[in-house]
Amino acid sequence: MIRENQRLFNLLLVIIDILVISFSLFLAWYIRFETDLLGFGKGVWGFNHYMMPLIFIIPSYIFIYYVFGLYTPQRTQKNILSEALRILNANIIGLFFITTMLFAFEVTEYSRYLLAMFGLFSTTFSILERFGVRKSLKFIRSRGHNIKYIMIIGAGELGRKVSRTIGQNEYMGYNIVGFLDDNLEKNEKVNGSKVIGSVKDLENVISNNLIDRVIITVAPRHYDLLESIVETCEKCGVRAEIVPDYYRYIPATPHIDIIEGIPIIQIRQVPLDNLFNKFVKRLFDIVMVVPAIIILSPLLIITAILVKITSTGPIIYKQERLGLNKESFYMYKFRSMKVQDTEGEKFQWTTKDDHRKTRFGSFIRRTSIDELPQFFNILKGEMSLIGPRPERPPLVEKFKDEVPKYMIKHHVRPGMTGWAQVNGYRGNTSLFKRIEHDIYYVENWKLSLDIVIFLRTLANLFRDKNAY
Repeated sequence: MIRENQRLFNLLLVIIDILVISFSLFLAWYIRFETDLLGFGKGVWGFNHYMMPLIFIIPSYIFIYYVFGLYTPQRTQKNILSEALRILNANIIGLFFITTMLFAFEVTEYSRYLLAMFGLFSTTFSILERFGVRKSLKFIRSRGHNIKYIMIIGAGELGRKVSRTIGQNEYMGYNIVGFLDDNLEKNEKVNGSKVIGSVKDLENVISNNLIDRVIITVAPRHYDLLESIVETCEKCGVRAEIVPDYYRYIPATPHIDIIEGIPIIQIRQVPLDNLFNKFVKRLFDIVMVVPAIIILSPLLIITAILVKITSTGPIIYKQERLGLNKESFYMYKFRSMKVQDTEGEKFQWTTKDDHRKTRFGSFIRRTSIDELPQFFNILKGEMSLIGPRPERPPLVEKFKDEVPKYMIKHHVRPGMTGWAQVNGYRGNTSLFKRIEHDIYYVENWKLSLDIVIFLRTLANLFRDKNAY
């Protein structure tokens, strides 16, 4: 019944999306040509000319939404933000596809303002639509409808944690029928649910109760029971799901490789291991950095001259850092400090009133101008525009033993700015919090996240209190 409801719900969702897409194009047409809001007049072409592309817009958008996982069950997704980001990305690709198709079919007389409004309306209305659907489902489930009935095998620590999590998140619409456990008495209560039998009673319990899913949480020493449990569930037509005892080591969205039929779970998911993602990120770096060097070249030249005439020493300061895969490279900066003994600065971080800074050096550090030569590190492929900040080898050796998971940051190229920095963890701030944000970036990279970090970096450029 639940599966039939899910298929019906997905069909309804597709129909609603079709209506939203169609209405968005109609509204864009109406505002552009039937009102004076934009002050352009009615134009030459009629209604049919602008509505005709719906023939390929609708199927292409539905397909793109499907590819972005917008028709998979969202029962366990509490936060709508991730779904909203997927909708935004899907609509950007959809709008690009429409533009390409219009160009391919030489439809030149098609309003760009209408397309821009369509993109804005379809994205906004789709996000509002999904938000409304989520709220409606939450209300329906609170009234006892659209419920999935769950049975948990194993009432140990892991089983209790699963039941507690389900109980604390009513929005999922799960109802625990009970537990099966060989070590507890029948009818004994566990987190408000009863033990309704032992593992050997599984087939009988499934036959006499409405159960949609069986969640297996047995301890590793009982894994010999797994085969018989799974076979029984499949025999009775009930989906079996396993929560492994080692789940704490598995990422939220695990990636599974297959080696000759043997599944291997990757403990750490790194989106930038994907060749396409690597290409997209590298392209983003080049597209942003090359124009930046050209535009900022007068500033680079003036800064170089001022560094030279305000203090003795080289213009560019090079320091060894560890980057992708722990490979060392020399990171470039405009020199902002007096020339000093390299050995003496190995374990030193810059402080707010650091006596080593020159007067001009304080200014370029405060405004982050001293970081601009790293554009050339990016062109060489040693760094990226966005990523975890690289550190000196001696400090890496020190921190890897003191800070849990510190070395995970080296799974991606280091950056000029990163998720930690735009969240305030720059300079003499919590190293643990910085690494926490770096790991989030490594595991959740998307091009949209890079764009957000870039824009937030620009916004904070002259008001970062930790820039010294």
